[in-house]
Amino acid sequence: MQLTPFEQMFSRPLWPSDCAEPERLGIAVSGGGDSVALLRALADWQEGRRTRIFAITIDHGLRAEAAQEAAWVAKLCAKLNIPHETRVWQWDGQGNTQDAARQARQALIGDWARDNNITTVALGHTLDDQAETLLMRLARGSGVDGLAAMSQVSHTAGLIWMRPLLTLSRADLRGYLQSLAQDWHEDPSNDNPAYMRVATRQAIASLSLDQDRLAETAMRMQMAREALARVAYDVARAGAEVRAGAVWFERSALLDCAEETRFRLLAHALGWVSSAPYRPRFSALRQAWSGILAQKTHSLQGCLILDCAEQVVICREPQAVAGLVTQAPGDWDQRWRCDVAPLQGLTIAALGEAGLAQCPAWRQENLPRPVLLAAPALWRKQTVCHAPLAGLGDKSSIYLQNPAEEFFLSLLSH
Repeated sequence: MQLTPFEQMFSRPLWPSDCAEPERLGIAVSGGGDSVALLRALADWQEGRRTRIFAITIDHGLRAEAAQEAAWVAKLCAKLNIPHETRVWQWDGQGNTQDAARQARQALIGDWARDNNITTVALGHTLDDQAETLLMRLARGSGVDGLAAMSQVSHTAGLIWMRPLLTLSRADLRGYLQSLAQDWHEDPSNDNPAYMRVATRQAIASLSLDQDRLAETAMRMQMAREALARVAYDVARAGAEVRAGAVWFERSALLDCAEETRFRLLAHALGWVSSAPYRPRFSALRQAWSGILAQKTHSLQGCLILDCAEQVVICREPQAVAGLVTQAPGDWDQRWRCDVAPLQGLTIAALGEAGLAQCPAWRQENLPRPVLLAAPALWRKQTVCHAPLAGLGDKSSIYLQNPAEEFFLSLLSH
């Protein structure tokens, strides 16, 4: 197959040879130079291939110009015969702006991909992003995982995320766009030093730091992360199980493994149970481990860490889901799914004490009381209709969206 202009310019294939080419590929396009370069490169690359490309722009609603830039991307995509959609984020004003925007962007892109049967999404991250991320996380005191490079391929929220441009600099990509006489739109906030990434970018330039060397360090940290993750995976396979939405560790498995592996496993279990986007602080994990050694129940990140004889159980904290109510059928607590036929007035909520009292056979399930109190149940007003973990009703009526196997496999993916 003939090389595209991108591949000719950089003497490298755009798509990794060891990655399957998807039938439907999504691209996140902001209108900035990096994402427009990715769009143009992939538009050429798809010619003669079975892959069909779709594009999305997220309007964060933080700048008046954002809607115009999204419209500009839509016109460019129309010229390239690529279907395009814009989705708008409505910020509630809570939390750090850039972090909230990043999480919302990923969620909106994920929703769009699933709506369009897209399993793979390409992002325009560059060599500059690798270097900046390394220094930002170093300043925050991150460990191996935080300092590791972004992967060219990662698996998150049921999607494959590709980063084909990670070895190229922003300057490389702008040179490529200029060779095509293609313009782009830069977000003016990219020059605002009030944002940590911008300040880091400016520091790299002012100190004349070698971005290639920084990216190389990040890659070596990634190698270390992968090795540590494999050890944790092996320990989990031998000494952990997922049951009733909780993670059960053999106490001996946690005691016998290295400290780094132990904290990696605990952090992973807490994140898997709570759906929290970030792992707990290291100091909090150390405190939790002290509680485990003292055989005391500990609360962390919306979870309870329970001592159950020879096992350590990490389950959802009942208080964290006490007021969470959704309509049935539907999703609950970002983890559970209820697929029963729609009936008027049915809701999904935590079982709680009131619900557990309506489940006479709950002890036969041999689960700790806190696990059941935080378990999902199907309610009609004040009456429990289904509580499968407590032995009431059809056990297939409410189930985990992500199977237990994903707990183990996600130890290896980033």
